[in-house]
Amino acid sequence: MKKTFFVLSLGCFRNLYDSQIIIQEYLNKGFKLKKKPEGVDLVIINTCGFIKEAKEESISAIKEALELKRKRKIEKVCVRGCLVSRYFKQLKYYFPQVDEWRGILPIEDKAYFLKKRLTLPHIAFLKICDGCLYNCSFCAIPFIKGRLKSRPYSAIIEEVKFLDKEGVKELNIIGQNTTSWGKDLYKDKDLVFLLKKILKNTKNIKWIRLLYLHPQEITDELLDLIANEKRLCKYIDLPIQHISDRILRLMNRKMTKKEILRLIKKIRKKIPQVALRTSIIVGFPSETETEFFQLLEFIKKVKFEKLGAFIYSREENTPAYKMKPQIHYQVKKRRFNQLMQIQKEISYQLNKRFIGKRIEVIIDSKEEEDLYLGRTQFDCYEIDGLVYVKRKNLKVGQIYEIKIVDAYEYDLVGE
Repeated sequence: MKKTFFVLSLGCFRNLYDSQIIIQEYLNKGFKLKKKPEGVDLVIINTCGFIKEAKEESISAIKEALELKRKRKIEKVCVRGCLVSRYFKQLKYYFPQVDEWRGILPIEDKAYFLKKRLTLPHIAFLKICDGCLYNCSFCAIPFIKGRLKSRPYSAIIEEVKFLDKEGVKELNIIGQNTTSWGKDLYKDKDLVFLLKKILKNTKNIKWIRLLYLHPQEITDELLDLIANEKRLCKYIDLPIQHISDRILRLMNRKMTKKEILRLIKKIRKKIPQVALRTSIIVGFPSETETEFFQLLEFIKKVKFEKLGAFIYSREENTPAYKMKPQIHYQVKKRRFNQLMQIQKEISYQLNKRFIGKRIEVIIDSKEEEDLYLGRTQFDCYEIDGLVYVKRKNLKVGQIYEIKIVDAYEYDLVGE
């Protein structure tokens, strides 16, 4: 009888991609994948160790798996990923019942042919690099994943061709900083080169989305390519973290308020219909009320189409860990709520602009006989808004032109 296994993937899309590789590895060994952990021979937890909440979620998952093992509902537990790379000694000490520990999956110079994906069949993620060239003072990534490691373009193209034949309609390109791709391998090849190769070698993939871009690495050539290529989603994921020059310096972000504003202006000029997504950190050590107010005013002025905010997480071994004063959690929480309330209203006003317009929507699922859930090219799978489509006989995985008839804070209604 085949041995069975279950994989729990925690954290970001990079982890999701790694989890798919792990699944394929065990399928190749003759294991059978199950949808629930109860009753399996092996539970694999691919952990996240980036910030406090992610670490807590990973620890909680380990405890739950070990409880199932204690009750003899599962045979073995394997814990791997970022949390293990970061806290191996401590974890081994506190959880001696874990059967196997493995760190992060190294980037390899080969193509992965992933038959079993953890996304919808028409959506795929493609990790082109990992690790980071930067040393932001709040970030633990450099000592979890190390320096930039890019995959060679030949392996990436092989994998892309496979996904194209598999019926993938939307390809999401990911890395720690996707824009850094190739800097460690080539003198004459960059992300623009890679995207042109991907476009040339695919025909079924209709949407190509770039995630995790670094503001410092966005070139005019990249913006021109996004603007002119129909299949490249007009979606730019641009984490800026803050807007106060003093806080940006403390974060070691190496960009000023002036430079950030200039970049945003340039992006919107080159790609008028663009959806800009950003990430913001509130409550960074020593952030004053004045600097927080400056951040709010900036958000009101720029009006990001998509925005994710994070409460600053104090991570040991990072330079920001020792900075003073640290902000009280209640203050951080209040600032987070204030910021998200403002963004909610901005998002609603921006969404209202779509009412009455016809727009391309990819159908992700059928909810009822005449109700489907989909997304525009301006909405990333699982992190942005949805389009509720009232219509019969649509095909999941296909792209349709839909008329938008209503708007909510984050979602749209079409028919």
